[in-house]
Amino acid sequence: MRHVIVTGAGSGIGRACALRLAREGYRVTVNDLRAEAGLETVAHIEGGGGQAIGIGGDVSREEDVVAIVLAARRAFGDPTHLVNNAGHVHQARFVDLTPADFDRMFAVHVRGAFLMTKAVLPSMLERKAGVIINMASQLGQIGGVELVHYSAAKSAIIGMTKSLAREVSAEGVRVNAVAPGPINTPLVKALSPEWRKAKAAELPLGRFGEPEEVAAAVAFLCSDEARLFVGQTIGPNSGDVML
Repeated sequence: MRHVIVTGAGSGIGRACALRLAREGYRVTVNDLRAEAGLETVAHIEGGGGQAIGIGGDVSREEDVVAIVLAARRAFGDPTHLVNNAGHVHQARFVDLTPADFDRMFAVHVRGAFLMTKAVLPSMLERKAGVIINMASQLGQIGGVELVHYSAAKSAIIGMTKSLAREVSAEGVRVNAVAPGPINTPLVKALSPEWRKAKAAELPLGRFGEPEEVAAAVAFLCSDEARLFVGQTIGPNSGDVML
């Protein structure tokens, strides 16, 4: 039975991923910093006939990660899939950034993905099977004004994805990343209206994406149909990045 942990699944892209994978038959461990938001996602899954548990926790804290993975294993056994989606956004000019701003950004995105992956990878390697999806961003590829720390963290996610894929793909564990463009989520809506208007005007598609469109990409990478995808970063980004 496929069992996925989705971090940051209380809203936005994470919730869309959890719901999509549940519909495809995965048992889902839903994590979110806000435990009540995660439980709302669980209720949606169970209302649709799926199986899920919810557990709060900050993925940047090692003790919280231990608790998340322990709860997941108690409920559904070793996770076969991991979606490192937990995120944090903060907008500021570089000259106004503080070390605390920078550290928190890297703690959630990079340290969080590192700790979660460390916690589940040994059992995947033992089984010689597993899938890890890291949520990057197109800003990790092209940068973003007033989002230097966010862009840097997402670029680090892409580098970590490629490097880990080179280490473990021959042992049966596939590691890939998804780098969405601007998506209509609470995180993006927290950015200034000026930024969102200017960004929408730049996009060849002419619109921001929806969380469900990113979830479709994640579901594909989680599936056996993506077995040739190793260390890739795919971009549901409205044409903001073309590779």
